[in-house]
Amino acid sequence: MSGRVYRLHSTLELPLEDVHDYFDDDPDLPDGVEDVDVSRRNNTLILRAVAENEDDISKYTPTAQLKASVSETRVYEEEPPKPGGGWMQEEEEEIPSELVEFACFKGDRETVLQNTALQYPMFVVLKQIALLSEKGTLTAITEEDGELTATRIVEGEPRPASVEVVESPANGDGDGNGVDWRDNDFISG
Repeated sequence: MSGRVYRLHSTLELPLEDVHDYFDDDPDLPDGVEDVDVSRRNNTLILRAVAENEDDISKYTPTAQLKASVSETRVYEEEPPKPGGGWMQEEEEEIPSELVEFACFKGDRETVLQNTALQYPMFVVLKQIALLSEKGTLTAITEEDGELTATRIVEGEPRPASVEVVESPANGDGDGNGVDWRDNDFISG
């Protein structure tokens, strides 16, 4: 599988347990990726690609990896009541809750998807993870087989996306509203 990832931005959050369950269920991985090594260093989750044919990649070349920060969030079984109310308010029952660890794939390409060997296949893995997420967005511009593709997944649902080429205002002669420093009477001597 060949391809490139040009732009990527992610705000995905999902329970860490869901990420582990996904890889424990032996998912279909993209061509070139035999396995994904899941490890954790302090509050960072690292998903590293293991190449199908390691002879194709130098032993000194790191394969692509996805990085997520891990944070704990209190999850309530029902919405907690708003603070306030009268001074004669009845004693409130404690709402059942638990601390849940979340994997947060947040940032741009260099933050979330690192290293170039097998980068596009690991982007495909990130897309599969994005479909499991109930919170956050994944947007990207990629190329596969010479075709540019826009990707947009919002809260686990694929959404329409397109690539639009626009003229940059920095290109060309400009619009004439800038300062002409060569013919400026105040600085010419």
